[in-house]
Amino acid sequence: MKVIYADHAATTFPRPPQVIEAMVNYLRHIGCNPGRGGYRHALDAARLVYEARTLLATFFHVPKPEQIIFTPNVTSSLNLVIKGLLKPGDHVLLSSMEHNAVVRPLMRVAAERKLQVEKLPCKPDGTLDPKLVQNALRPNTRLVVLTHASNVTGTLLPVYEIGEILAGKDIFYCLDVAQTAGSEEINFQDLHCDYLAFTGHKGLLGPPGIGGLCLSERAAACTLPLVEGGTGSRSDEERQPELLPDKFESGTQNVPGIAGLAAGIKLVQETGLEKIKKHKEMLIAAFLEGLGSIPGIKVYGTKIPSKTTATVSLNLDGIDNGDLSFMLEQGFGIMTRSGLHCAPWAHQTIGSFPQGTLRFSFGLANTLQEIEEIISALRTIAAEVA
Repeated sequence: MKVIYADHAATTFPRPPQVIEAMVNYLRHIGCNPGRGGYRHALDAARLVYEARTLLATFFHVPKPEQIIFTPNVTSSLNLVIKGLLKPGDHVLLSSMEHNAVVRPLMRVAAERKLQVEKLPCKPDGTLDPKLVQNALRPNTRLVVLTHASNVTGTLLPVYEIGEILAGKDIFYCLDVAQTAGSEEINFQDLHCDYLAFTGHKGLLGPPGIGGLCLSERAAACTLPLVEGGTGSRSDEERQPELLPDKFESGTQNVPGIAGLAAGIKLVQETGLEKIKKHKEMLIAAFLEGLGSIPGIKVYGTKIPSKTTATVSLNLDGIDNGDLSFMLEQGFGIMTRSGLHCAPWAHQTIGSFPQGTLRFSFGLANTLQEIEEIISALRTIAAEVA
C-alpha cells in the first residue's frame, strides 16, 4: 500500500538525503567533541558547530553567531527562558493557543514563584488581536511569550505587530517558532525579539533531538542557565562562564544533530522560503476546497491559506477522530495525528475540547496528487458513516 505522510507538524518525514549524509559524514570522518581538544578532528568538529551557528544567525537575522544556543528541542529552549528569567511577582502574558511546552513550565514556575500569569483570549479561529497585548501590559510585566503559529490549526499570530508594541519597553519578548521556521520569514531583529525558540526536526528538515534558542544580548545577561558544567572554556573557574554561547551550553553537544540541522537549513535556503510557502499554500487551498465538498466535515482555524501554516484540523460527524485516523492509515496508508496535540488550551479556544481533532499537516514533499487521494479517502469514509 502506498503511504502518504500528513503529520509534518509533528516532524518532517522522510528526511532529505543531504541531512542523513551530513550526519553520517560527521560520525564516520570527524566523530570527536568540539572544544575538547587541539587535535585535527576536535578542531573539525568545532568548525562544524561554528559554521552551523553562523548559518542559523544568518537565517534568523541574529546579529552575532554566539547569540545562537543549541538545545535538544524547542521545549528545552522554552524551559530555559521561563525558568531562567522569571522572578517572584513578575507578570507574564501568553495566548490561549499555546502548546504545553509553554503552559506546563510556566504554570509550575508561577506556583513556585508567585507569578501573575494572564492568558490572552484568541478568537475561535485562533487569531489574536494585538490590542489585547497592548491593553494587558502592566508595570510589572516581565515577559510576553507567544507561539508564532498554532500546532493545532496552523493559525499565524500577529507577532511582528506585537513586537512593535513591545519595542523599547523593559519587557522581554519570546516566540515559539516550532511550526514556522522553514516556511515563514522570521527576522529576529525586525521582530524586536529577545528569545526565539526553534526546533530542527520540522520545517528546518533536520533530525530529531536538536533545536535552539536565539537570545538578545540583554536576555542573555538576565537569564540563568538551567544546566551548568564543562564548557571547554575557563576550566580553572568554579562558576559557569558568562560568555556566549558557553553560558548555556554545558556538556557534550549533539554534533550529529547539528550537522544534520545545518544541512536541512541549507536545503531550505536553496529551495527558497517563498517557494516553500507558495507550495504549502497551494496544498492547503486544494485541501480546503476538497473538504468543502464532503458532508459532515467541520474544519477549524482561519481557512485562509496565506494566514496559516500547512496545517488543518477537522472532525467528521459520526466518528471519533482517533477512529478516523486509524481508518485512514489502515485502509488508505494515510498518516495523521488525532487528539489534543499537547495543546488543550488551543482546543478549548476553537471549541474542540475535550474530544480534540484530526490534524493534517503537509510539507515540502507532499503533492497535489496526495491531497486528492486524501480527499477521496475522507469522502469514502464519510459515506460509510453517514
